[in-house]
Amino acid sequence: VQLQASGGGLVQAGGFLRLSCAASGRTFSTVVMGWFRQAPGKEREFVSAIDWSGGRAYYADSVKGRFTISRDYAKSTVYLQMNSLKPEDTAVYYCAADVRSPDYSGSWSPASWGQGTLVTVSS
Repeated sequence: VQLQASGGGLVQAGGFLRLSCAASGRTFSTVVMGWFRQAPGKEREFVSAIDWSGGRAYYADSVKGRFTISRDYAKSTVYLQMNSLKPEDTAVYYCAADVRSPDYSGSWSPASWGQGTLVTVSS
């Protein structure tokens, strides 16, 4: 599956952004979609994922209550609505996809990756 992410930008702390990731090349309804991020000098970390049915969402503890993931089957697109942004949310955000869901521990190793989109939150 090919992934194209967009929507990053510069925002002040407390603000919001919505990231989009358009998928192609595989039936959208058969893949789990999600997001990772990598801050400067840090390892890439899981942010959120949504299962193929859209009925179950997964979130990192650091974004629970602030970020919401959703998917639009008509547009083959997954969204990450990010509210109450903090400077520590500053990172390159990567869209990802796989046929498997995160496991019972929340670990997820997707096979497909999109290019990153930079989110910068100023204090």
